[in-house]
Amino acid sequence: PLLKDPDINDILINGHQNCFVEKKGKLQQVHIPFKDEAHLLRIVNKIVAAVGRRVDESQPMVDARMLDGSRFNAAIRPVAVDGPLVSIRKFSKNKLGLHRLVEFGAITQNMAEVLAAAVHARKTTIIAGGTGTGKTTMLNALSAFIPEDERLITIEDAAELQLQQPHVARMETRPANIEGHGELKQRDLVKNALRMRPDRVILGECRGEEAFDMLQAMNTGHEGSMATIHANTPRDAISRLEQMLGMTGMPMTVQSIRSQIASAIDIIVQLTRLSDGKRKVTSVAEVTGMEGDVIQMQEIFRFVRTGMDADGSILGYFEATGIRPRFLEDLRAMGIDFPGRYFEPGRPQE
Repeated sequence: PLLKDPDINDILINGHQNCFVEKKGKLQQVHIPFKDEAHLLRIVNKIVAAVGRRVDESQPMVDARMLDGSRFNAAIRPVAVDGPLVSIRKFSKNKLGLHRLVEFGAITQNMAEVLAAAVHARKTTIIAGGTGTGKTTMLNALSAFIPEDERLITIEDAAELQLQQPHVARMETRPANIEGHGELKQRDLVKNALRMRPDRVILGECRGEEAFDMLQAMNTGHEGSMATIHANTPRDAISRLEQMLGMTGMPMTVQSIRSQIASAIDIIVQLTRLSDGKRKVTSVAEVTGMEGDVIQMQEIFRFVRTGMDADGSILGYFEATGIRPRFLEDLRAMGIDFPGRYFEPGRPQE
């Protein structure tokens, strides 16, 4: 019944007696009658067997994609101390377009128009945020503005992107088998994707050494590629990318790592889940280049918190910082122009 309920985003089971769900960004406890631990284990095994994965003492953690596209993760003993831990991130049947995110107040109309135009104009975009902030939803929404005559290749751990283009090639990583062979990492798939004549590469989540190959792709004619990354601020996203490039073990200086990031990435969109459960785009920043050995960034839009009302909702407004992004010249060359009021400081965004 929880899987069928459209209001539930996440189902979290901590042992056979505790079950929580996330509704509208807030966690609440629900009662599920699992008879005992063996009953819960049987259900976990049934789910993972259906998608060709396995979970047992030798491999006590499993990450799988369910048949409806939901993301399923389970950890059993000996890793899980109090019995099986199950997390299900449900797959949204109705795709949220950018206009719906505007209606929900996650982003303003002006910001949405500027981001949509930047994606159309092949500006490389990184979407940053914590767990469950809506990074994949935002990536799906922005991908709708990629021209339909471009070939896209998506690379993910568990395929959950729902791109609306006609020409999409999807690839998914694979864990190692019982003998420890046959693992396919994101890095292998990124390398292979570059041989498949993509116009843009879309990386579901950048979290390791694949960042190196991803930045190479962005710097070698695949502008307009997109990726999500876990970070709390746009500046954190840049430093996390630096650390990931360090993971590759290549002898690179800090200067060369930073210059590669600065030339590859144009825009960072920061998403945050506020304490009242609402998700907002809290910052849109543009990477403008290098000055010495520091990556220069400028914030274009931001969300300003002003307080909290009696029922715990966060109050605030979106505003422009007054800085006009550099990519406006490229947009003008493509015939896309924005009125000056979009970037005027001090006025709440429409």
